Amino acid sequence: MTSALEEQNLLARYREAGDLRVLGKLYEPYMPLIFGVCLKYYKDEARSEDAVMEIFESLITKLRVHEVSNFKSWLYTLARNHCLMDLRTSKRINTVDIDDHLVESDAFLHQHDSGEGIPEEQLALMEACLETLNVEQQTCVRLFYLEQKCYKEVADVTGFDFNKVKSHIQNGKRNLKICMEKSKNE
Repeated sequence: MTSALEEQNLLARYREAGDLRVLGKLYEPYMPLIFGVCLKYYKDEARSEDAVMEIFESLITKLRVHEVSNFKSWLYTLARNHCLMDLRTSKRINTVDIDDHLVESDAFLHQHDSGEGIPEEQLALMEACLETLNVEQQTCVRLFYLEQKCYKEVADVTGFDFNKVKSHIQNGKRNLKICMEKSKNE
């Protein structure tokens, strides 16, 4: 590890010239630490390795504008925040699906393995929640997910126009997700 004085000199040199070799020399001793922080949050080695590089890339601009007095603690906080924001963003994206494990899985949606691996009570809950949807949503969701029909095929079967089919599927997914989450929390 470099001393605090050496780190301050490297930071100053990087801010002056923007030389990536200087930044690399500053960052390299901390890569195992950053990897450990990322691994703690992601619990995935490959994702953690990617994050180590993403954090380095973010340093290129951040160190040019932020005045850093304690590089190690600042870097630790940056890494932690990077992981938390990334996880929060990916969680937000995943919640668009009804339930990653159940509804968006090939096992359930496309019945490649007849639902094996999905607990029976979850399948029962899914079926019960499907029954709570209005007829249009229920029909469109069943045709789209369980029978693997495309939007156009669902429109042909139901007689609904294309945009109505998309709307019924989207609203049906949302209502199904709400029902399942409500039932899990009871």
